Amino acid sequence: MSTEPRVGVLMGSDSDWSVMQEAGKVFKQFGIGFEMKVTSAHRTPERTHTYVSEAPGRGIKVLICGAGAAAHLAGVVASGTNLPVIGVPLAATDLDGLDALLSTVQMPGGIPVASMAIGKAGAKNAALFACQILALSDPELATALNTYRTDMAASVAKKDAALQSKLADL
Repeated sequence: MSTEPRVGVLMGSDSDWSVMQEAGKVFKQFGIGFEMKVTSAHRTPERTHTYVSEAPGRGIKVLICGAGAAAHLAGVVASGTNLPVIGVPLAATDLDGLDALLSTVQMPGGIPVASMAIGKAGAKNAALFACQILALSDPELATALNTYRTDMAASVAKKDAALQSKLADL
């Protein structure tokens, strides 16, 4: 698989790294090239627009945006591209990410953003969803995703067997 970036991961702040690094871990696991940038829909709108408009020319196929509070980053990004955009709401206020979730899922008709769960699970699932999108035209990645799911199922079965063993010892 190519290490050339195929996914762009954007964060509204460097404080989002502790969550968004989960996406990077998934891409490394699958050998997917990616890039991560800090850019804000509100504080650096020109930087965000430039990144989004230049992304396809660099081979970027999917964009992931992690943002908290008003969480406008995914929507702003989606308004400037036809690439798939995946939003990851982050807990950045006293509302524990609910505000970001609502901002991410309430896109007007015509500007879609795929919305994931709040936090680390959302970042991981955003990366897996991006892998699924890329796998549509990458048979090697599709096979790797199938193996990942098979291994995950086997892990659950192994944990159940261990539980059953503990139950027998009661």
